Amino acid sequence: MHRLRRLKFWALAAVVVMAAGCAAVPPSSPTSASSSFPSDTAANARDATANGQTAVAAPPDAAQVARDDAMEMRAAEDAADHSDVPYSNIWQRIRAGFAIPNMDGPAMVPYVQQAVQWYSTKPEYIARMTERSRKYLYYILEEVQRRNLPTELALLPFVESAFNPDAMSSARASGMWQFIPSTGKHFNLKQNMFQDDRRDVMASTKAALDYLTKLHDMFGNWQLALAAYNWGEGGVQRAIAANQAKGLPISYGALNMPAETRNYYPKLQAVKDIIADPSKYGIALPDVPDHPYFKPVTITQDIDVALAAKLAGITIKEFRSLNPAFNKPVILAATKPKILLPYDNATAFEQSVATYQGPLSTWTTYVVHATSSPLQLARNLHLTEAVLRDVNNIPVRTLVKAGSTLLVPKPPQDDQNVTKHAVENAVLALAPDVPQGRLQRLIAGRYDTPFTVAHRYGLSPAEVAGWNHIAERGRFRPHSVIVVYSRRPVFRQHEDLIAKRDRKRTVRIADRRQFAHAYKHSLRYTMHPSYRRGVRVAQR
Repeated sequence: MHRLRRLKFWALAAVVVMAAGCAAVPPSSPTSASSSFPSDTAANARDATANGQTAVAAPPDAAQVARDDAMEMRAAEDAADHSDVPYSNIWQRIRAGFAIPNMDGPAMVPYVQQAVQWYSTKPEYIARMTERSRKYLYYILEEVQRRNLPTELALLPFVESAFNPDAMSSARASGMWQFIPSTGKHFNLKQNMFQDDRRDVMASTKAALDYLTKLHDMFGNWQLALAAYNWGEGGVQRAIAANQAKGLPISYGALNMPAETRNYYPKLQAVKDIIADPSKYGIALPDVPDHPYFKPVTITQDIDVALAAKLAGITIKEFRSLNPAFNKPVILAATKPKILLPYDNATAFEQSVATYQGPLSTWTTYVVHATSSPLQLARNLHLTEAVLRDVNNIPVRTLVKAGSTLLVPKPPQDDQNVTKHAVENAVLALAPDVPQGRLQRLIAGRYDTPFTVAHRYGLSPAEVAGWNHIAERGRFRPHSVIVVYSRRPVFRQHEDLIAKRDRKRTVRIADRRQFAHAYKHSLRYTMHPSYRRGVRVAQR
């Protein structure tokens, strides 16, 4: 049925094109069209004019092109919305949309073969990636096909992050699509205390496809667009300019690029080859149905992550795998976010929220009025320092500056949502905690821990642990030296402990020497032959 509809659609498109006349000449092959750079097309046109060849026709005006593009986009969307092809799984649907030419040149084939070899010898890694992708692949493929893009792009998260939405690179690139902070902001991905849309499944996918489309429009070639996605458009532009200045080709394999970028598209093609024929490489793909895994649900009230998972009937781990963008244990409704839930659990969640009796959120925000230590703030807010540090990601040996926003437990009588102003202006500013007081050294007792030392001298357990590079719940080795910064007169006690330790050590050493001397003396007589027989020499 779907094939018949597609035939009708393309037949109608052909009629429209024929009616419009032969205003443009199509490229001789898809490969040549997609692999040529815009500057090459302009050069060919100039050469044709110089040789006296007659131009086929003038290009259509911009308004007509825009109308045609809009009509084609609407047709593609209608076709996607009413698609009824009976694909047995998502992999068949992906295979049907492959459109980026393979790298078959001698310069790049070894890179592709190396990538295929690497993936095919790690079936357990492929199994983990593909199993993880089942939650996100349908949505990504829908977005790709809605834009009429090659379905290879839906496989790009395999290369970028192994479909891990929590992935973080050394360059601070985050999420399935690995956006760095600056590029994420350029594509309107929110990054604040409460959420990081670079990890948001829907927002990051739309931003990545927007970026890839922009790069394709810039370079006219999907392979170069993917190189720019990995390296940056500036790097690819400089490499192209360098080759053009030398009269060299500007294809992917001909450009001078970093090793990571050189291997980037070959990795994607390797994944594509394995998806196209998994049995050839001894790989078994999981059965991922061609059906949405999740459904977005808009929330209107602040809600704790743990409660949201409970009302949806799923585990917190499952909830976070679908909503990795939220940084805190609460989801704030100030920006009207959408949470993703398994398709069959979304309706149950909405019903449970409507009938739930009790507060949905137990957290609110607090603005720091004066620069303070986490210990002082925790005491003022009547909560433990460990909770304050953990929820707000405050490292040790730092102060919280005035004007910072902290997430704190909500008072029982407070039932208000966090305001949009508080969310959009929330910042956490930290400063190094220069210890107040004198650097002093103590001798650890047999049962001393950071908590006991901190309690004894009015310090913070986290501070004591940080100063001595020990876990906050750890225990000091007896008689080891403890470093503290305190205004209390602990120096005298330190001297007393040192003296007491030295006296004990002196006594122990003297006792050991006396015992050793007595032992040697007794041993010498014991070894005498007469004493071994128990008789005196005079009795022999």
